[in-house]
Amino acid sequence: MPEWLVDLFSRYGYAVVFFGVLLENAGLPVPGETALLAGAALARFGRLSIVWVIVTAIGGAILGDNLGFLIGRRGGRALAERHGPKIGLSGRRLKQFDRYFERHGAKTVFIARFVTGLRVFGAVLAGGSGLPWRKFLFYNATGAIVWATAVAVAGYLLAYSWETLERWIGHSGLIALAVVAAIAIVVLVRQRRRREA
Repeated sequence: MPEWLVDLFSRYGYAVVFFGVLLENAGLPVPGETALLAGAALARFGRLSIVWVIVTAIGGAILGDNLGFLIGRRGGRALAERHGPKIGLSGRRLKQFDRYFERHGAKTVFIARFVTGLRVFGAVLAGGSGLPWRKFLFYNATGAIVWATAVAVAGYLLAYSWETLERWIGHSGLIALAVVAAIAIVVLVRQRRRREA
């Protein structure tokens, strides 16, 4: 484990896990998952409690995602409509996005938790799509509990091999991203065929 990370935890403990996860889930590209893994690894060495690492990560994830959802709800849609065409996000694509979230939004919120890039922007996208907050909250909290527990257990069990742990998490994130991309492509192809028929 990098020395700077151990030093950070020795000074700030659970706050590193909480704010790392919170900021990542609020839409900032902060290494929240790495903070959770490191906290769990340090619990294995007796410096932190694994239970409190998990509880702290769950709280940070839920709070961060709700902040991201609020950002998406308040300004994300207007921002996408105003500047989206500059990056290829036309009005037609926004409508496709809305239809996708109407049908698959809850599942996407849950699955996004496990995909590194989607975890950062998933809540903002859900807020901008108009997904009902209560539905978002349920799937967000459920995903946060499962994700925080799974990642913390992995960090705890693989604490003695930090390189293996980072490689395993990186590969699983890429696999999950590939699965999500494949599902999105299938859904879009089906929608296009229905329109053409």
